[in-house]
Amino acid sequence: MANTFALILVILTFSTGIVWVIDKLKWGPARKAARQAAQDQASVGLDEKVLATIHPENIIIENARSLFPVIAVVFVLRSFLYEPFQIPSGSMMPTLLIGDFILVEKFSYGVKEPIWQNTLIPVGLPKRGDVAVFKYPEDQRVDFIKRIVGLPGDRIVYKEKQLYIVAACDADDCGNYKALDMQSLGEQKFKDEAAIMDVYTEILGEVAHKVIMNPNRRDAVGYYYQQKDVKTYAYEWVVPEGNYFVMGDNRDNSKDSRYWGFVPEQNLVGKAVATWISFEFYRDADGLLPTWVPSAVRFDRIGAIK
Repeated sequence: MANTFALILVILTFSTGIVWVIDKLKWGPARKAARQAAQDQASVGLDEKVLATIHPENIIIENARSLFPVIAVVFVLRSFLYEPFQIPSGSMMPTLLIGDFILVEKFSYGVKEPIWQNTLIPVGLPKRGDVAVFKYPEDQRVDFIKRIVGLPGDRIVYKEKQLYIVAACDADDCGNYKALDMQSLGEQKFKDEAAIMDVYTEILGEVAHKVIMNPNRRDAVGYYYQQKDVKTYAYEWVVPEGNYFVMGDNRDNSKDSRYWGFVPEQNLVGKAVATWISFEFYRDADGLLPTWVPSAVRFDRIGAIK
């Protein structure tokens, strides 16, 4: 769907742009000359309504010419600078909640063309701890949002709800796993979770962020993605070059790299940088109103994403 919209926006921008250019160079001057000739031949001054009937402008051309500046601004903003996204699931709780509307900085990981996401101008690479939007590798029509955990060459271990990372290293050092620093913040009940969750602060790279875990749910190791070209344990992965390992902050309710593998660099859309608005949605147990009806604005959630 996102690719379809991008394609439609590109087509609209270029088609209205072509009309705008032709009108500037040819059709517009022809209209002006015809109306000036009529004015010169008239014995009295002609008002704007009368002049508009002389060499009238096609309604399609008029609309295309008027819409082009607006569409062009939207195209540049959305394709190369910032794009809005809505959070549809709870996989990034408590960092992001259902109903958050976020801004994604498109140029953080390079300026890319909007259709196939090929990099035009290299700008930067993801850092450990970034919250990133990317094309889901198993269905590129779908946008996912997760946290960057593993960089190319890293060894990642997720065992008994503890995350371990060994940064790209020599073979002699790759067995020395170090658990990420975590501090318990106690228990909390979240609206979109059935159970009471354990809340922790986790240090990932230079980023301190919160994660939540369901103490009653065991790790689904049997469903974890298994690499065929690297000998690892079921709960261990080695991140290939040009790829990234991502996880949700809601560790027991996130479909992420543990289950489907790695995110190629080309799939990266951008870095989530801010929540610009957040809605609480009406929940009607009797089904009288749909659950997507906003019931309140969560002003306290507006701001930068960590």
